[in-house]
Amino acid sequence: MATMLMLGGTGFVGRAIVEEAVARRWEVTLFNRGKRAVPEGVARVVTGEREGDLAALGDGEWDAVVDTWSGPPAVVGRSAAALKGRAGRYAYVSSRSVYAYPPPLGGTEDAPLVDAGDGDYAQVKRGAEVALEETFGDAALLLRAGLILGPYEDIGRLPWWLNRIARGGRVLAPGPRDLPLQYVDVRDLAAWTLDAVLAGLGGPYDIVSEPGHATMGSFLDACAAATGSAAEFVWADPDTITDAGVQPWTDLPLWLPPGPEHDGMHGANPTKALRAGLRCRDVTATVADTWSWLQSIGGRPPHRPDRPPVGLAPETEAQLLAALR
Repeated sequence: MATMLMLGGTGFVGRAIVEEAVARRWEVTLFNRGKRAVPEGVARVVTGEREGDLAALGDGEWDAVVDTWSGPPAVVGRSAAALKGRAGRYAYVSSRSVYAYPPPLGGTEDAPLVDAGDGDYAQVKRGAEVALEETFGDAALLLRAGLILGPYEDIGRLPWWLNRIARGGRVLAPGPRDLPLQYVDVRDLAAWTLDAVLAGLGGPYDIVSEPGHATMGSFLDACAAATGSAAEFVWADPDTITDAGVQPWTDLPLWLPPGPEHDGMHGANPTKALRAGLRCRDVTATVADTWSWLQSIGGRPPHRPDRPPVGLAPETEAQLLAALR
């Protein structure tokens, strides 16, 4: 039986990884603050603060450690130092944000990186990578995830679209319809993570689907099908949307107009991870399962306090739709 220490484990990505490990009959230990419900099947829970005293982690050995920390890099460094010699692999869920802007279209893990530090999100994630590699070396597995979607999402991107489309009526659809989208279902990320640590993989991997795994059109169609909505999509060209002051990515989650920013987010080359076994389910499954989960919790998704809310204000959408008649 494989053993895993999950640092966190009750939120979005961590929870998906824990559930996958439990389904595989791994023996799972969680280390967190103990403020949220623990997924079923977890063998042991250790209460403590990542930024505080790690004494509670003073004993135990694991085949793998998985870490989703997004705060100061020194915290990952301290955890790695405390666990050195007691874990076979240390997998860190990083981000493709660590690549210098703008990431090249078709870029791989060899693309230029930002400087490590305590600055913005990209620098923090890169700083955590460096801190981990300094301690675990080749046993450090860096999962540079792209856009992550699926059940338990606590950013609100896919839940916003589902709730908006479920309300029906005329819905602003940001074009072009065939605009490629690239993302990873959180459950596919979880499955690959466990496979990778068992295979003894290390170093960086871009964990994201192939470019064009979905399009803006297929994504919105999947949302309509999952919710049973008769919404009418009103497609608008990028200039019309941005000229109205609508912010890509935040006002209209997932969407970025064609250009360098879109290419950087939705145009990565994940060949390395795909060759190492990454498999990405169809967009219809990701959307439908997220809708089922969302309904099971009353339609209101959890939201991380360190992230701003997303979604277009109804009055702004109404103004744009009126102009598009």
